[in-house]
Amino acid sequence: MGVHTYASQEIVCQYQPWGPNTEIESQDFVNQAIKDSTQNPRTRFIFAVIYDEILIGAGEFNIRDFTNKVGEIGYIVNPDYWGKGIATEVATLLIDFGFGEHKLHRIYATCDPRNIGSSRVLEKVGLTKEGRMREDLLMKDGWRDSLLYSVLEHEWKL
Repeated sequence: MGVHTYASQEIVCQYQPWGPNTEIESQDFVNQAIKDSTQNPRTRFIFAVIYDEILIGAGEFNIRDFTNKVGEIGYIVNPDYWGKGIATEVATLLIDFGFGEHKLHRIYATCDPRNIGSSRVLEKVGLTKEGRMREDLLMKDGWRDSLLYSVLEHEWKL
């Protein structure tokens, strides 16, 4: 399974509260994504990242607050494809999706402060670093801080 190819790698999930996935956990992720796609109203959108006809990752868009028009993006890419601008392209498409399709006002993303690659992606696509949230995510080895980035609708060019 394509998802398991990347989700089972320690380097891919080193900054995540999940993984490395077993085959069952990867299948559970796919099954949950399918189930979430049928919800109404739909709040979670997971997109396959395909490169040269191979599934190499996923982009995720979550509507976090309908009233205040807020969404969150996330992405994961197989390390065999790092450094090719793929995460940057995925982040851009996710933001376009949130502002274009869902008419949101604010889109944000978080990342582990140690994840320099993800920080660079978020800055490259035009998100503003708002600050550091202290101990906001429970990891396998304890609490983790997160950097918070965001972009507002009027700052984004569709």
